[in-house]
Amino acid sequence: MKKKLYIETYGCQMNIVDSEIVVSILSEQYQVTTEMNEADLFLINTCSVREHAEQRIRKRLRELNALKKRNPYLIVGLLGCMAERLKEQLLNEEATLDIIVGPDAYRTLPQLIEEATIGKHGVNVLLSKEETYDDIVPVRYDSNHVSAFISIMRGCNNFCSYCVVPYTRGRERSRDPETILQEAEILQQKGYKDITLLGQNVNSYRWNDHGKEIYFAQLIELIAQKFPNIWIRFATSHPKDISDDLIDVIAKYDHVCKHIHLPVQTGSNNMLRKMNRVYTREYYLERIKTIKAKIQDCSITTDLIIGFCGEKEADHQETLSIMQEVGYSSAFMFKYSVRENTKAAKEFENDVTEQDKSRRFNEVLDLQQQLSLESNQKDIGKTFTVLVEGVSKRSEDHLFGRNSQNKVVVFPKNNHNIGDFVSVTITQCTPATLIAE
Repeated sequence: MKKKLYIETYGCQMNIVDSEIVVSILSEQYQVTTEMNEADLFLINTCSVREHAEQRIRKRLRELNALKKRNPYLIVGLLGCMAERLKEQLLNEEATLDIIVGPDAYRTLPQLIEEATIGKHGVNVLLSKEETYDDIVPVRYDSNHVSAFISIMRGCNNFCSYCVVPYTRGRERSRDPETILQEAEILQQKGYKDITLLGQNVNSYRWNDHGKEIYFAQLIELIAQKFPNIWIRFATSHPKDISDDLIDVIAKYDHVCKHIHLPVQTGSNNMLRKMNRVYTREYYLERIKTIKAKIQDCSITTDLIIGFCGEKEADHQETLSIMQEVGYSSAFMFKYSVRENTKAAKEFENDVTEQDKSRRFNEVLDLQQQLSLESNQKDIGKTFTVLVEGVSKRSEDHLFGRNSQNKVVVFPKNNHNIGDFVSVTITQCTPATLIAE
């Protein structure tokens, strides 16, 4: 019988894909369990983007001490960005840990687990310039069998001054488009209806095929032409690279979803320069204007960092004003936290007080709640196609799904099933949800 693997995933969608790759690599020796008490191997796939994420993971490791006392043969491993960032330091600080594995070293997991079974610590945090795991078919172990992620590239070359990703995930490299199409074909055969293409910056996807350059817009079009019955989404875009070609492809194909996540981070040119975002407020707004002119009913979402080093009240007000000018349908908002080894940690002072960060964060949050409500109110009376993803948490008589704009829609179940495309009319809304019939 196979041993039991319990895996927890923290952080972004890329980590979800990585966990699916890990499960595939270990599938000959382990089967996934949802009961942690029966696990022989307990893996935590980690995130280092914000300090709060690391604090949660350290707390989780302390909680696992009790589980390990009950089962002394349990092997506990830490994967991903936090493993890469802190390396052997974690083995000294966290007695629970047996294995530390960075995001480019998952192929070595079987060997490291074998070492851990005889009492050695298994560590591999080497970064790679080539590894994309493009020959490994991820195991969709925790899926609704409707929506799936496909990683099209790994790493990042942008070096935003606040961000650890280039240091924890290495330099940017793209997958062979043929392997991406093959993975999409497998998903279609298994009945998936919705795929999201993932990368730290999908817009900078680039592949040289015998002298012919394939960029992200061409990749999207290849997938759209081959899979006309699958909805295609993507994340995340960097504003500096979002091309007119990509905008045109989104507008051209109905099943390329009308939603673009375009992180602005701040509305202030002063802060954008300090963050090394390499675009201006004016350039960003020009891209928004082009998107809205070419793609009908396109929803735009964003990321915002509040209280970055040196942020003045005037900078904060510019963030509020760009939010209003764009009218984001939703946003991920974070108070800035220092990440070691980044340019911001080395060269800038984290000089915005916690009190000011909290106040500004609440102002951004309140404004986004208002903007989300206004965005959803504009949809009342409209008819959308929705892909059913599950049963509503509030009522078994209702289903939920997302429309092309990536908005959550709740509607009566009737005779519909998970995985169906359903035409619905919006009757009311909250800031977070469209309610339909």
